[in-house]
Amino acid sequence: MLSYRHAFHAGNHADVLKHAIVVQMLRYLGQKDKPYWYIDTHAGAGVYSLTEGFATKNAEFDTGIGRLWDRADLPMLVADYVDEVKALNPDGDLRFYPGSPYLAYWQIREQDRMRLYEMHSTEIDVLRHNFRDAGHRTMIYEGDGFDGIKAILPPAPRRALTLIDPSYEDKRDYARTLTCLEECLKRFATGTYAVWYPLVTRMESQRFGDQLKAIQPNGWLHATLTVKAPPTDGFGLFGSGMFVLNSPYTLAAALKESLPFLVDTLGEDAQASFKLEHRAD
Repeated sequence: MLSYRHAFHAGNHADVLKHAIVVQMLRYLGQKDKPYWYIDTHAGAGVYSLTEGFATKNAEFDTGIGRLWDRADLPMLVADYVDEVKALNPDGDLRFYPGSPYLAYWQIREQDRMRLYEMHSTEIDVLRHNFRDAGHRTMIYEGDGFDGIKAILPPAPRRALTLIDPSYEDKRDYARTLTCLEECLKRFATGTYAVWYPLVTRMESQRFGDQLKAIQPNGWLHATLTVKAPPTDGFGLFGSGMFVLNSPYTLAAALKESLPFLVDTLGEDAQASFKLEHRAD
């Protein structure tokens, strides 16, 4: 929905899970000289202030990146992610939070490319401003990423990570995500696709993981992080999930090490937990 502003949630526990996985996968892609593309269907503003504006309303970052900021015992996957956030805050104070496009921009090399979609009329202007000096490696499209991605697949180098993370405020986003994935696989079957989704009491969310796993029988990874019991009034985020098609072979082991730590560090009650499932090709 066009009312959604990710800045309200920047750096929360869901961002920790999503962005730690994205950083890990991009670093894996960068181990080979062959170029790759990073594609983001719902890019947002790119960078968020944590000291003014929307992010200060509920200060959700205090329950996410804020709990990791001064820890010296981070597992590798989490440490790599926190290092990237600290690069945006060189004075050591947590004042800015990078969205997935900024995290990706720091990973891509001269031969790699980014393709960013955003349909929110205000967010797209901020995104363009934040990437005004990005140069030829980055292209920004104003519009619906669900539709736009069809025109750019397959990418020329036949290597890409695509992140699909709508707000899901509109319940149709669940069905649109499934359709988008199916159509992307027809165009580019070997690409890596990462889907973030919220854990909420809505039925569409509760059955979404199984629907994602049904898209292809093998070559997927599914991780969820629950930080508290589902709210009794039925409203609010109590965790999130990341589903990856054609994931790097190293990701499962990294998450097996990191998810228990995230439960201990970000969990808010006794029902905090994680789930990790993966099925290789």
